[in-house]
Amino acid sequence: MGADRKTCDGGDVVLPFRDAVSRMTAYVPGEQPAPGSRVIKLNTNENPYPPSPRVAEAIRRELADEGARLRLYSDPTASALRRAAADATGHPFEQILAGNGSDELLALLVRALVEPGEAVAYPYPTYVLYETLADAQGARIVTYDFSRDFSLPRALFDTQAKIVFIASPNSPSGTTYPVALLDELSRALPNSVVVVDEAYADFADENALELARTRPNVAVLRTFSKSHSLAGMRLGLLFGSAELVNGVGKIKDSYNLDRLAIVAGAASLGDLPWVRDNIAKIRASRTRLAAGLATLGFDVLPSSANFVFARLTDAKRARTAYEFLKARGILVRYFDRRLLDDGLRITVGTDDEVTALLDALEPIS
Repeated sequence: MGADRKTCDGGDVVLPFRDAVSRMTAYVPGEQPAPGSRVIKLNTNENPYPPSPRVAEAIRRELADEGARLRLYSDPTASALRRAAADATGHPFEQILAGNGSDELLALLVRALVEPGEAVAYPYPTYVLYETLADAQGARIVTYDFSRDFSLPRALFDTQAKIVFIASPNSPSGTTYPVALLDELSRALPNSVVVVDEAYADFADENALELARTRPNVAVLRTFSKSHSLAGMRLGLLFGSAELVNGVGKIKDSYNLDRLAIVAGAASLGDLPWVRDNIAKIRASRTRLAAGLATLGFDVLPSSANFVFARLTDAKRARTAYEFLKARGILVRYFDRRLLDDGLRITVGTDDEVTALLDALEPIS
């Protein structure tokens, strides 16, 4: 059994961590600068524009009477948020599960579906949290390397894993996968649950939400952190069949969303024109950023997300560029991992932030 030995007044104490937890490596999020730091933050794919004004209005209403409602538990079913999501997407209300960010929903799926020792599969490289969640469950990880263009590996269609994670658009590449291909994958794997992680889908030309309505073994996840500018509220949604939603819902925390998050998410879904306007600005800036980086000599992958992945000739140049930018107050993401260490993932910021980034990179291009 995994254990950490600590000394206290009563002698040595052995903390009985599970072996899987003792062995695993914790997920490392993107660097968060100290409050008040003067940096351009392009490393965690946050939206550079504020959420709909309706969000702040809804939060103020919830805080009326000097916050008296905060003494009461929140709605355990987050019904107002789920109803707003059903209205916005057409997906049945009872087939939507709300989570404390889509990360919580990913964790619930692993816990609900995978026994220790069973397999979790995904293409590599992708969102690193999949590895963390599988390790925490004691699951066996099966990965299939992407080719250099990040096309979906055909070997994945023959996996025997209980869960298959597909981030579409993928992070950190920004690659999106056609709905027809994802449908083919789900049909090829009738004994697996295909989880289509659509954190960035609002920045793409298509999404797989229809598969959550038509394929019983498909779950589609969405987050409010990106297109809705609500990373600080921790909100996510799972769309799937009634059987899948009910099963995963059995193990969620009773009150997993707080009162303010529920009203904030519902308000944002009630103002989709605001969200779409921000998306349009980001897509336009993405085009400019990609073109500017290409002019500077980067190999920029086509992106359907709110970031781009820009390669240099080797890992040394990529790390040097990352450190060069950081020294000048511009944070981007560098991954010291196989198949990623020759590039930078760069969030699409405002036009002024894009200009500052491109200007800063000019001396080392």
